[in-house]
Amino acid sequence: MSRLETTFARCAAEGRAALVTFVTGGDPSPAATPAILDALVAGGADVIELGMPFTDPMADGPAIQLADIRSLNAGTTTTSLFEIVRDFRTRHADVPVVLMGYANPMVRRGPQWFAEACAEAGVDGVICVDIPPEEDAALGPALRAVGVDLVRLATPTTDAARLPAVLDGCSGFLYYVSVAGITGVQQAAQGSIEQAVAHLKAGTSLPVAVGFGVRTPDQAAKIARVADGVVVGSAIVEVVAAAVAAGHDPAEAVRAIVAPLSAAVRGARQEQAA
Repeated sequence: MSRLETTFARCAAEGRAALVTFVTGGDPSPAATPAILDALVAGGADVIELGMPFTDPMADGPAIQLADIRSLNAGTTTTSLFEIVRDFRTRHADVPVVLMGYANPMVRRGPQWFAEACAEAGVDGVICVDIPPEEDAALGPALRAVGVDLVRLATPTTDAARLPAVLDGCSGFLYYVSVAGITGVQQAAQGSIEQAVAHLKAGTSLPVAVGFGVRTPDQAAKIARVADGVVVGSAIVEVVAAAVAAGHDPAEAVRAIVAPLSAAVRGARQEQAA
């Protein structure tokens, strides 16, 4: 089993959802990122999504757009992200890392180069926002050849006719984008999330993680009662920016926001049963 499979299976055995956390790699600098990743783990994150900074992040809201700019201005490259993951693996052998980003940085040197670099560094999965299932050949075969999961996105417009195409070649987990729009701006109604998760789980045995707009422990707990994973990103990215602006330690600020999110996710189903 892959690290993603093992982690989601362990969380399911514990009767809870997984907490999936996102930060932008290299924000505020490549040198600061290792401590931030350690803080995610210390706070209770089960899976880490590491954002690949890009000049045109079309699916991302202002918080991640600004983080991408800070990261690129700090000199972050695709190679330095792999170095960060490789370093992370020396301290955290079992925590899955998923690279999330856009096609250009992933394929500009060829899909084989990117896939092999992922495998060598210890990357477990890849989310590519702008390669649709119909263009899977651009990256999917190269990733699968080296055992790296290709995590696909489903959205509120993914109907029963579209879902099989999304699931074809998807592995690790299915990421449900709960709102039609960009990250960090709005949150879907809980009822619509519950309906969507039920629809998706009827079509796949993959874990379903829900993200976009999740900011508070209460929101995370509600989603954790029905989904296999809860993704929190923009709220954490904003904490990094605020800490740096105030001259505080961004890693400690990250640990402080993640810990209550983790507690809420871990206790959500026990509270529901009670």
